[in-house]
Amino acid sequence: MNTENPIDISLSFTDNKNATSAWYVNPVKIEPVMQKNFIGSVAKGGSVNFNNITFNPHGNGTHTECVGHITPEFYSVNKLLTSYWFKALLITIKPEKLRQNTHYGRTDDLIILKSVLEKSIANTHARALIIRTLPNRDDKKTKSYSHTNPCYLEPDAAAYISNKFDHLLIDLPSVDREEDGGKLLAHKAFWQYPHNTQFHKTITELIYVPDEISDGEYMLNLMIAPFENDASPSKPVLYKL
Repeated sequence: MNTENPIDISLSFTDNKNATSAWYVNPVKIEPVMQKNFIGSVAKGGSVNFNNITFNPHGNGTHTECVGHITPEFYSVNKLLTSYWFKALLITIKPEKLRQNTHYGRTDDLIILKSVLEKSIANTHARALIIRTLPNRDDKKTKSYSHTNPCYLEPDAAAYISNKFDHLLIDLPSVDREEDGGKLLAHKAFWQYPHNTQFHKTITELIYVPDEISDGEYMLNLMIAPFENDASPSKPVLYKL
């Protein structure tokens, strides 16, 4: 494995107003602490830069989440994710438009189907699956996904992934439909919740994999910030094997 050429597939948490976002959240806010006798900005006369940061891990950038995202009990991704290096398989998928959706009635939704995944995933010992969706335009790095009904996984596809992999990384804001009435069927299928809950499995959303990165197997370093929360900002990095 060559560690000299890391491939960062994360989207940063930035206060740029054009940054990628989802779930109707406000932009990231990064601002210096301003107190009576202190200015947390060297540019404004302070001795150091000392910023407060306000963000939502699910809506403002690449993040990794655990089953605590959908449970009444509190579970922390910082506690449940206990190893950080995995062999990963990168695949590229073209979502299908289905006029009749079993779970949501008649829609024009774009969906990733189990049948498509079965054709794309060969025999592999990878523990993580990375899905790049088509089209793979640069606007994924600046897109506001709110009110756009993005592509998502059918529950059977999520269950299929869960039976083969421990970690799923995807370039979408969610594995579920934007407006699904709180069903969260794909999340539940992946974590096999509530009857056979897989606490060690994670989902990483809002990644971006450039076109020049070829499909195939890589070594993945999945790094998270140590927040005691169901989700944390993360920085997945690939290395060629």
